[in-house]
Amino acid sequence: MSADQRFFDFLKRRIGLDVASVGPAIIERAVRQRCTALNMQDHDEYWQRLNASADEQQALIESVIVPETWFFRYPESFATLGRLARERLAAQTAPRVLRLLSLPCSTGEEPYSIAMAMFDAGFAAHQFRVEALDISPLSIQRAQRAVYGKNSFRGQDIGFRERHFTLEADGYHVSARVREQIEFKVGNVLDPALTASQPPYDFVFCRNLLIYFDLKTQQQALDALTRMTRLDGVLFIGPAEGSLLHGLGMRSINAPQSFAFCHSQEPPAVLPRPVERTAPVKPLPLPMAPVSRPFAARPHTPPPPPAQVARVPDEAPRGVLETIAQLANEGKSREARALCEQALQQHGPQAQVFYWLGLLSDVEGQTAQAQGFYRKALYLQPQHAEALAHLAALLASQGDVAGAQRLQARAARNERALHSERKS
Repeated sequence: MSADQRFFDFLKRRIGLDVASVGPAIIERAVRQRCTALNMQDHDEYWQRLNASADEQQALIESVIVPETWFFRYPESFATLGRLARERLAAQTAPRVLRLLSLPCSTGEEPYSIAMAMFDAGFAAHQFRVEALDISPLSIQRAQRAVYGKNSFRGQDIGFRERHFTLEADGYHVSARVREQIEFKVGNVLDPALTASQPPYDFVFCRNLLIYFDLKTQQQALDALTRMTRLDGVLFIGPAEGSLLHGLGMRSINAPQSFAFCHSQEPPAVLPRPVERTAPVKPLPLPMAPVSRPFAARPHTPPPPPAQVARVPDEAPRGVLETIAQLANEGKSREARALCEQALQQHGPQAQVFYWLGLLSDVEGQTAQAQGFYRKALYLQPQHAEALAHLAALLASQGDVAGAQRLQARAARNERALHSERKS
């Protein structure tokens, strides 16, 4: 047993962290940092301190957790939230406060985005409440402070900043109106008491958490999430986590790029294609944005008549990728696939084109073909985040746990490296 195996096991017990998802080096570095901070001579001495001090246990957890979030991450999900919430309000026979949950809420960007999206969708303060939970007390403290720097505002549309923030000397302050809608608490999705203490929620956001768990812990967390979501509610997850929900009686609501699921027996009212959005919420830049699955006809439906193939535009490859993404998001998978083939002929091998071919095949149930395209994308661009995430999810759904974990660890290392670069 390595000197650090006991620390790996400790983090697995406490927060469900699978060491393969982040890599042993991350945890080993955190242990070294804590030893240095406490003037400990070796791991044995630190292990004794760790077992004797609840504060030190939390300090080690904080050293391992690296929050990476920003306002309106995956913007389409917030547009979908606003639309579904309006439909739910209109269908109510008696007034009821809509309950929303953000878990894990990290440093607050997501729950504040939820509240801002609800206000921008026309809701009054008395019509909804947002609860926000995270395992990290330090992250909760930062969220409650509600002051953010420029790194929390990314993407092309940051018009919400003018509506919901004020700029002070120390950063951007969330408006009191938005802050008052959020109740922050320390909590763990793996705690059985969490689901027993609260009635289910109308909308639950739990994104990019499951990829850090092993298969058994994923199942435990998913069971909790389904119990926390009303039978007519919606669960928003990360783009690489969709395949994990299909085996639990959850299905996609077919809202592109929203990564939203509902209980199969009682789906919410939702249009099968995107509808016009309110001005405050705009989509992600298309070239690198994954789409929710499925966005096209199911594999066993009769094939549509041959469609006219879209012509590859004369722009640079970026324009080609934008057109492919637009066709895919509109459900025009045949045209998108044909355009990918033309792009490969005219511009040569490109990782993003192979990624789109993989995603199109994945949605159509052609898993072997999808794996081949994802691997081609990773051969050309080993750090391709979406290809890594979707291939890992595909392997996990087929029972290849070891293969999925290797890809998850690789993706986690890449994301942490990018986070370190942004901070430097």
